[in-house]
Amino acid sequence: MADPREQWEIPQAPVRDDDALGETEDLDRAPDGVPHAVVGMTALFSVMLAMLVAFMFLTHKAVAQIAAIVIAVLAVPAVVASLHRKAERERDHTHPAR
Repeated sequence: MADPREQWEIPQAPVRDDDALGETEDLDRAPDGVPHAVVGMTALFSVMLAMLVAFMFLTHKAVAQIAAIVIAVLAVPAVVASLHRKAERERDHTHPAR
Protein backbone atom coordinates (compact mmCIF):
# COMPACT_ATOMS: atom_id res chain seq x y z
CA MET A 1 0.00 0.00 0.00
CA ALA A 2 1.35 3.41 -0.97
CA ASP A 3 1.92 6.14 1.56
CA PRO A 4 -0.94 8.71 1.17
CA ARG A 5 1.49 11.56 1.74
CA GLU A 6 3.30 10.75 -1.52
CA GLN A 7 0.35 11.76 -3.69
CA TRP A 8 0.39 15.39 -2.57
CA GLU A 9 2.81 17.89 -3.97
CA ILE A 10 4.90 19.70 -1.38
CA PRO A 11 4.55 23.45 -2.03
CA GLN A 12 7.76 25.38 -2.50
CA ALA A 13 7.19 28.81 -0.99
CA PRO A 14 9.59 31.58 -2.08
CA VAL A 15 10.78 32.21 1.47
CA ARG A 16 14.16 33.71 0.60
CA ASP A 17 14.43 32.97 -3.11
CA ASP A 18 14.30 36.48 -4.56
CA ASP A 19 14.24 35.05 -8.11
CA ALA A 20 10.91 33.31 -7.38
CA LEU A 21 9.21 36.52 -6.23
CA GLY A 22 6.86 38.50 -8.44
CA GLU A 23 7.86 41.99 -9.48
CA THR A 24 5.49 43.60 -6.92
CA GLU A 25 6.40 41.31 -4.01
CA ASP A 26 8.82 42.25 -1.26
CA LEU A 27 9.24 40.01 1.77
CA ASP A 28 11.18 42.59 3.79
CA ARG A 29 8.43 45.20 4.14
CA ALA A 30 5.53 45.39 6.55
CA PRO A 31 2.47 44.36 4.50
CA ASP A 32 0.29 47.16 5.87
CA GLY A 33 2.97 49.84 5.45
CA VAL A 34 3.05 50.71 9.15
CA PRO A 35 6.17 49.66 11.08
CA HIS A 36 5.23 46.95 13.55
CA ALA A 37 7.26 48.59 16.32
CA VAL A 38 4.95 51.61 16.11
CA VAL A 39 1.89 49.38 16.45
CA GLY A 40 3.39 47.73 19.54
CA MET A 41 4.38 51.02 21.12
CA THR A 42 0.93 52.45 20.45
CA ALA A 43 -0.65 49.54 22.30
CA LEU A 44 1.85 49.77 25.16
CA PHE A 45 1.50 53.54 25.66
CA SER A 46 -2.28 53.37 25.37
CA VAL A 47 -2.57 50.73 28.09
CA MET A 48 -0.07 52.49 30.37
CA LEU A 49 -1.78 55.85 29.96
CA ALA A 50 -5.23 54.36 30.55
CA MET A 51 -4.00 52.61 33.71
CA LEU A 52 -2.39 55.80 35.02
CA VAL A 53 -5.53 57.87 34.45
CA ALA A 54 -7.75 55.15 35.94
CA PHE A 55 -5.62 54.85 39.09
CA MET A 56 -5.59 58.62 39.49
CA PHE A 57 -9.39 58.67 39.32
CA LEU A 58 -9.64 55.81 41.80
CA THR A 59 -7.78 57.80 44.45
CA HIS A 60 -10.90 60.01 44.86
CA LYS A 61 -8.73 63.07 45.45
CA ALA A 62 -9.71 66.21 43.57
CA VAL A 63 -6.13 67.18 42.70
CA ALA A 64 -5.38 63.71 41.29
CA GLN A 65 -8.62 63.67 39.29
CA ILE A 66 -7.93 67.09 37.79
CA ALA A 67 -4.36 66.02 37.03
CA ALA A 68 -5.72 62.88 35.33
CA ILE A 69 -7.92 64.98 33.08
CA VAL A 70 -5.00 67.28 32.23
CA ILE A 71 -2.76 64.29 31.50
CA ALA A 72 -5.39 62.71 29.27
CA VAL A 73 -6.00 65.95 27.36
CA LEU A 74 -2.29 66.66 26.85
CA ALA A 75 -0.71 63.21 26.68
CA VAL A 76 -3.01 61.52 24.18
CA PRO A 77 -2.37 64.02 21.35
CA ALA A 78 1.35 64.11 22.21
CA VAL A 79 1.66 60.31 22.05
CA VAL A 80 -0.34 60.14 18.82
CA ALA A 81 1.74 62.88 17.20
CA SER A 82 5.07 61.36 18.22
CA LEU A 83 4.09 57.87 17.04
CA HIS A 84 2.78 59.35 13.77
CA ARG A 85 6.16 61.02 13.17
CA LYS A 86 7.96 57.76 13.97
CA ALA A 87 5.69 55.84 11.59
CA GLU A 88 6.33 58.33 8.79
CA ARG A 89 10.07 58.20 9.41
CA GLU A 90 10.25 54.38 9.42
CA ARG A 91 7.57 53.65 6.79
CA ASP A 92 8.76 51.91 3.64
CA HIS A 93 8.27 54.61 1.01
CA THR A 94 9.94 52.52 -1.70
CA HIS A 95 7.32 49.76 -1.44
CA PRO A 96 4.12 51.40 -0.14
CA ALA A 97 1.19 49.29 1.00
CA ARG A 98 -1.34 48.39 -1.62
